[in-house]
Amino acid sequence: MSGENLRDIQAFLIVARERSFTRAAAQLGVSQSALSHAIRALEARLGIRLLTRTTRSVSPTEAGERLIQGVAPRFELIAEELLAFSELRDKPVGTVRITTSDYAANTVLWPKLAKLQPEYPGLSIEIAIDPGLTDIVEDQFDAGVRFGDQIAKDMAAVRISPDVRMAIVGAPAYLAKRPPPTTPAELTHHDCINLRFSMRGGVYAWELKKGERDLTVRVQGPWTFNCIYPALEAALAGAGLAYLPEDLALPHLSSGRLQPVLKDWWSTFAGLHIFYANRRQSSPALSLVVETLRYRH
Repeated sequence: MSGENLRDIQAFLIVARERSFTRAAAQLGVSQSALSHAIRALEARLGIRLLTRTTRSVSPTEAGERLIQGVAPRFELIAEELLAFSELRDKPVGTVRITTSDYAANTVLWPKLAKLQPEYPGLSIEIAIDPGLTDIVEDQFDAGVRFGDQIAKDMAAVRISPDVRMAIVGAPAYLAKRPPPTTPAELTHHDCINLRFSMRGGVYAWELKKGERDLTVRVQGPWTFNCIYPALEAALAGAGLAYLPEDLALPHLSSGRLQPVLKDWWSTFAGLHIFYANRRQSSPALSLVVETLRYRH
């Protein structure tokens, strides 16, 4: 059906409901003559009279009543759906899909976002664990979470954590068998627990920093993971040295289950950020998630 027919049928329904061209024209914001012309054009296209007009009243014909019964409920349904769509635009409802690392999911996203669902029952959050830099647009994610220096320049980004210091640690049982390294070069003689991130296309090289000196060391070892938490468990089991966020290692350093190694070479990275396509208008649901995660000193 053409747009012209739809507009004219809607006008007909208003005239039939109001039983008046004057009141219907006022509602539609058109002149009475323009409205009368539209109804006559509709009747001509359909080949049947829809309204009986007298000098004092307007009423539907039998065909007009049939048209009202057939289409009025559908127009009402469309109006209800459009209203619901408008509410969707203004309220934080729907699903927000986020790609992130296991570290960010466990230390930031879950602790901060868990409180939202009871308050916003129409909101759903989907978290996909992926250590690589997923293309959020191509893979239809609403947002991603990564360290600040890993985010493309064309993305909007909001910090959600303080800077993250990376620690090198080992279990006492492992270090009892292998003396702790005193220089970064000695790491190559140790069993180290590797991380493989798809964004780098291979095993991650440990990034170290001391003062103005920056080093990248490719380590070797019998274990490689693509997530941080298994690497932590392997270190606790004495499988070798691990390169981990300090906040994850800290409870185990305090308890003595892990010991620090080469502490003066631990480097610090820009904190975690949530990022999303800058060219897209953020939905209320995504805006709520971003503001909930936003890091505040």
